[in-house]
Amino acid sequence: MAHHKSALKRIRQDEKKRVHNKYYAKTTRNAIKALRNATDKAEAEKMYPEVVAMIDKLAKRNIIHKNKASNLKSKLALQVNQL
Repeated sequence: MAHHKSALKRIRQDEKKRVHNKYYAKTTRNAIKALRNATDKAEAEKMYPEVVAMIDKLAKRNIIHKNKASNLKSKLALQVNQL
């Protein structure tokens, strides 16, 4: 266990950030899943920009890697176009 005040504070901050990041990552994963399960092209085209914005925010904050974000967006775009 940490003995310095600064180390204890860092532990508290890290835990808070972890929970915050986990919430946004899970919310984005659920949105991606909903988009993948969409069968109506108009509905999917409406959802796509919102999901892309969520993915971009995760990449910007280093919650996911920028290449993973790019791959996700590309695959989702292909899927939406194939509907």
